[in-house]
Amino acid sequence: MEKILGLDVGDKWIGVAISDALGFTAQGVKTIKRESNKQTYEEIHEIIERENITKVVVGLPKNMNNTVGPQSEKVMKFATKLHNKYGVEIIYVDERMSTMSAQRILIEADVRRENRKKYVDKIAATYILQMYLDSK
Repeated sequence: MEKILGLDVGDKWIGVAISDALGFTAQGVKTIKRESNKQTYEEIHEIIERENITKVVVGLPKNMNNTVGPQSEKVMKFATKLHNKYGVEIIYVDERMSTMSAQRILIEADVRRENRKKYVDKIAATYILQMYLDSK
């Protein structure tokens, strides 16, 4: 089985997680600061190449009433471009609770509020990927 990439795509940051080779567990890898589209896609492409990724699980931030809003559309546009550039399969996962769950994990771990932002996207990406892995 191949490794799967998980992404929590935001306007300023992208959380990145990767599954183990067997597809059981998700591990947070890094948080990418979005400075330019070119730089962002290049950083993700490096991971895709290095880890031999063919499948990318992307968190879709649906509205609470299950509709797709402007933020979801931005995420889908980003993911479609990833697919077109690198030929990876894109799988969307409802991520409505991922950031709240990530925040709760950090609070329970006693991470100071000012340090949480550094970790929340990476943990959210891990959570999104793990939800997908658990559903298979």
